[in-house]
Amino acid sequence: MSGHGFHVHGPHDHELEHAAHGNDDFASRIAVMTAIMATVGALFGYEGGATQNDAAMFKNEAAIKKTEAANQWNFYQSKSSKQNLAELAMVLPGADAEKYKVKVARYESEKEAIKKDAEKLEAESKEWEEKSENALHQHHRWAQAMTAVQIAISLAAITLLTKKKWLQYASYGVAGIGVALAGLAWFHI
Repeated sequence: MSGHGFHVHGPHDHELEHAAHGNDDFASRIAVMTAIMATVGALFGYEGGATQNDAAMFKNEAAIKKTEAANQWNFYQSKSSKQNLAELAMVLPGADAEKYKVKVARYESEKEAIKKDAEKLEAESKEWEEKSENALHQHHRWAQAMTAVQIAISLAAITLLTKKKWLQYASYGVAGIGVALAGLAWFHI
C-alpha cells in the first residue's frame, strides 16, 4: 500500500528490491534462471494445451466415424429385413418366386458392400481413438513437465529469500526433471 511517500512492503518485496539495487551475483543468477524457467514453462504449457486440444479433436472424429458405422449397420439391418421378407414371399402360394429370388440376391450383394463400409468406418473410428489416447498421454507428460518447472520456480523464489545454496541446486534439479519429462512428451514416450 502506498500513499504520500509511505510504503508497506512484505519481506520478499524488500529482498527483491535490495537484490535489484545491489551487486548480488547470487540473486542475479537466481533471477535469470527463474526467468528462463518461466519461459520454458510457458512453452511446456502451450504444448500441453495443444496436445489436449488434439486429443479432444481426435476423440470427436472417432465418435463421428462410430456414428457413421452405426448408420451403415442400421442400413445393413434394413437390407436384411427386406431380404427376409423377399425370402418369405418366395414360398407364398401364387407368388412370383423368380422375382423374389432376384431381390434376395440383390439384397445379399448390397449387404456385402454395406458391411464392408461399416467395418471400414469402425476401423477408422478405432484409429482415431488410438490417436486420441496417444495425444492425451502426451498431454499428461507436458502437464507433468510444466508442474515440475512451476515447482522449480517456487524453489527458486524460496532460494532467493533464504539464500540457501542447496535450494538453488534443488531448484535446478527439479527444473531438469521438468525438461526430461518434456523430452519424453516430445518423443511421444
